[in-house]
Amino acid sequence: MSWAGPYQTNIGKSRNSGLTATGLPFTNDLPTLLVMSHLRWNFVYQRPQHLMCRFAHDFNVLFFEEPMVTDDIQAWLEVRPEEKGVQVLVPHLPRGCTETVVQRLQRDLLEDYLSRLGVEEPVLWFYTPMALNITDGLRPRLTIYDCMDELSAFRGAPLEMIQREQELLRRADLVFTGGYSLWEAKRDFHSNVHAFPSSVDIAHFSSARHIQTEPFDQADIPRPRLGFYGVIDERLDIDLVEKIADLRPEWHIVLVGPVVKIDPASLPQRSNLHYLGAKTYDELPEYLAGWDVAIMPFALNESTRFISPTKTPEFLAGGCPVVSTPIKDVVRTYGDTEVVYIADSPDRFVESVQKALVIASDPEKLCDAADAVLGDMSWDHTWELMMEKIKCEI
Repeated sequence: MSWAGPYQTNIGKSRNSGLTATGLPFTNDLPTLLVMSHLRWNFVYQRPQHLMCRFAHDFNVLFFEEPMVTDDIQAWLEVRPEEKGVQVLVPHLPRGCTETVVQRLQRDLLEDYLSRLGVEEPVLWFYTPMALNITDGLRPRLTIYDCMDELSAFRGAPLEMIQREQELLRRADLVFTGGYSLWEAKRDFHSNVHAFPSSVDIAHFSSARHIQTEPFDQADIPRPRLGFYGVIDERLDIDLVEKIADLRPEWHIVLVGPVVKIDPASLPQRSNLHYLGAKTYDELPEYLAGWDVAIMPFALNESTRFISPTKTPEFLAGGCPVVSTPIKDVVRTYGDTEVVYIADSPDRFVESVQKALVIASDPEKLCDAADAVLGDMSWDHTWELMMEKIKCEI
């Protein structure tokens, strides 16, 4: 019924985010942007949330999530307001439905809500090809596929994901990709594909350069600290993390983020390994401020083949040098800079961290170099460029 939804716990942007949204705004004078997402709005705050909060300036944004299974007898649609006027729609379905019934119920709930709003020709925006059948009865004025990951390579992805994506690529008028590797993978299957690597909110993360107080669960961890935040799943090279911890027991590795799709009991336990759990988007700079080096110990497998980690510019904005495994888009974009180091083995990772610690000892030089790399990168700029592409199609 829902392949991505079950592991997505509530994390969100802020611990007070539910207190900031009021009412269900809908302006008849604006076109409607209907977003079909496998990612829940209140899970990790990332690309969809950054973009949709900006698109809400020009559209009524309806963010339709994968269904929740409940013990209710009747299916119903949860509608709640989020920041910037985005409406999040969550279908609640009775337990035990067949896949055919699941698709029909979601389609009925969605079409009924659009009818009540008077929406006839929405702009469709897909993050997941698995939602394609739900929109079959709609008459979109434009169909957009924002391919932010190669979902078919993720653990637990449905077998029919590839076939559904092929169909979505046939229907789409416009395709965006979350990085250059994905653009290379999709450009032969569509004539209108554009690479938009995930960006950064520099003002948000650069606050880490000035934060003096420590979060309570990080304050007593000795230094030097190597830090990572993000989802801890099959994309992370846990063996590499363990080897680094063993090679340098005096270094302390801080891992911030939810553990999903892997057994938490399988994670290595060491006195210098610290798992701090999930944090909200607003809390991340507080943790980043207390790290000496940011690490991206990604595994090199099918799940990471096309990733373009938004963590890289976020870490740099926060004033941290970065050490990463040789992820293609990281090497391509940052590999020749003096603030991002690439390492393909535990020993080389340790060597790179040692180099990063040297530049971290000169914060002014580090921040100047990081700022030169980031340039004018911003989510506002990404959104503006996307809007230009959309206006050309409407």
